[in-house]
Amino acid sequence: MTVKQFSVFLENKKGSLAEILQLLSAHNVELRALCIADTLDFGVLRFITSNNEATRAALKEDERIFSENDVIAALMTDEPGGLASVLQCLADHGVDVEYIYAFVVRSGESACVIVRANDNDKAQEILTQRGIRLLTQAEIDTF
Repeated sequence: MTVKQFSVFLENKKGSLAEILQLLSAHNVELRALCIADTLDFGVLRFITSNNEATRAALKEDERIFSENDVIAALMTDEPGGLASVLQCLADHGVDVEYIYAFVVRSGESACVIVRANDNDKAQEILTQRGIRLLTQAEIDTF
């Protein structure tokens, strides 16, 4: 059970992030999660949206170079140690985490961590066995 994540390279200059967000908005695409990593010259924008088809169409129409990856959306408790327990669970079973980002679903109740692992299938199996709820694309779409 994975969700689709889009990655776009952005030139590291004023307005480039706003430009891509305006593009998505013009296509009625809502962001569900987002992170950006930057270097001196460029940034990598990773994001999950409310509508994969509209996102794909907008990026193609604007001639953006992008990639799509399957990532895991794991629901966890929004309390100290919630994220640590999810990551420790994966580490205990030899799953390497390539990157993560998280967002709060309901403050004090639940948060969601987006995980890209070296073995998403194994990571999903481990998390499910530990009782960690994985979100579907449909659930992400309706947040």
